[in-house]
Amino acid sequence: MATLRSYAFLDSLQPQVAAHICTTCRGYFPVPGVASLFVEIAPGMAIHGLMDRALKTTPAQPATLVVERAYGMLELHHEDQGVVHAAGAAVLEALGNKLEDRIKPKVVSNTIIRNIQPMHAMIIDKLRMGAMIEPGMSLLIMECEPAAYIALAANEAEKAADIRVVDFTPFGAFGRLYLAGTEAEIDEAAKAANAALEGITGIAGKGGGG
Repeated sequence: MATLRSYAFLDSLQPQVAAHICTTCRGYFPVPGVASLFVEIAPGMAIHGLMDRALKTTPAQPATLVVERAYGMLELHHEDQGVVHAAGAAVLEALGNKLEDRIKPKVVSNTIIRNIQPMHAMIIDKLRMGAMIEPGMSLLIMECEPAAYIALAANEAEKAADIRVVDFTPFGAFGRLYLAGTEAEIDEAAKAANAALEGITGIAGKGGGG
């Protein structure tokens, strides 16, 4: 039996978050404004069955399907929020779960580095899949578990502040987010990202990254 870890509904993908998904996905590209759903389960291979159920019962489009040894993650999107909710309902039914059975996210690290130095910025830019950070900007680094919730944190942060989405990873043992901007904007983005994660209900996880 598969275990539900993350279930994160994004009501409207923000432009940078949508673009970041497009740089990393192998499926159907989402555009800004569509609704999106991230689901993460354990064990990883079982994610294929959930994707199959969602696609057979709804016209939702998949952008991402990740299978790791421990966890599997999928993303589905559609311009109609109702379609995405229906896809999520199909996934939950296949799992035999309800929404309240998901694991509540835990913020593992949450750090703001102010006035980032040039050589540090260059290293981050070399590895990033999103926007670039420039020397002198502030950098928000956030980690959470389960991982897929970090996509919601990134999306809500972009709604709240004029920041750059440098990178985010919504799968694996921990979700990771890098945001760049002015001090004031990064402070606002951090508040929004934390509030988004704190607002998710669910059961307490065991921790430890699996």
